[in-house]
Amino acid sequence: MKVGLVGFAGSGKSIVFEWLTGVAPDPAKVQNGQLGSTKVPDERLMRMAVKYDPDKLTLAEIQFLDTPGLMSGGEDDRKDNARRLGILRESDGLCVVLNGYSETDFAKQLVRFRDELLFADLEIVSNRIPKVNAQLRKTKPAKEREADEFELATLQRIVAAFEAGQAAHQMGIKPEEEKCLRSFQLLTLKPEIVLVNRGDTGFADPLPADLLAMAPTAVQAPVKLEKELKDLDEETRTMFMADLGLTEFSRDRVIRAIFSSLGRIVFFTAGKKEVRSWAMDKGGDAVAAAACIHNDLAARFVRARVVSYADYEACGYSDKEAKSRGLERLEGKTYIVQDADCMEIL
Repeated sequence: MKVGLVGFAGSGKSIVFEWLTGVAPDPAKVQNGQLGSTKVPDERLMRMAVKYDPDKLTLAEIQFLDTPGLMSGGEDDRKDNARRLGILRESDGLCVVLNGYSETDFAKQLVRFRDELLFADLEIVSNRIPKVNAQLRKTKPAKEREADEFELATLQRIVAAFEAGQAAHQMGIKPEEEKCLRSFQLLTLKPEIVLVNRGDTGFADPLPADLLAMAPTAVQAPVKLEKELKDLDEETRTMFMADLGLTEFSRDRVIRAIFSSLGRIVFFTAGKKEVRSWAMDKGGDAVAAAACIHNDLAARFVRARVVSYADYEACGYSDKEAKSRGLERLEGKTYIVQDADCMEIL
């Protein structure tokens, strides 16, 4: 899973990147995007590992792509922003970083940012229309001509919606239209989460209602403050945290929020050799879960032994106990995996 970290210049986005990944921002890499990865913390897996005491403990990962900050000037800046946003088209989702330490109108910032996404998508789709028109002027088989006409009609509908300020995810795009648009990797179709990068005050205040109306999953954290506190010795850190009214660090919570808000879940496998969480798309079936482990498991899938995490924990993480209580299920290919399912693929 690759998540693009995006925001306007001055939002503290690169500090967020270092806070999340532990990778120091490299100015030489930022124009083309800098990658870093982090584990997805999961207390459920840690409790399971205490029982198994495995040789290896493996957590699911997220990759973060730090990108150049957007400018907020005139038309030339907007065109440059569209180029900068192009780096994000291969990402699986966006984490929009808002300036929460020197600005207070978070909803206004988000509106401005989404306008930049819309313009970038409008530009890339608009550039395709003259090429399709040129194809239609050529003599070709009826089936190919029909496909070109459908593509043109789809592009014109999308452009009209963009010009009216409507994002792609609001359009009710049909499956056949999505095929025409897939190569564009539209930014306004990607899942999004908002992170308000707070200063050393206000981090305990509730997020404003107007921001939550636009971004219900929005989260906040005093990123720079937490990063500085982490570098202190434990005694000094405890004293400063008490003075600031900071009861815990936000990093793990924010990582989990990003992971789940962008449509991902985990399932667990456990044994003496390894206890592991595997990331997959929410709504995926048992075969998709098997493919996360190995393609051969997906190709030869027969069934899966499944115990929900809550049931497995209640049984003391004992396979024998879960089976004796009738809590272990045999599921087929169409079973939709639930977050934290404990699975064995057969």
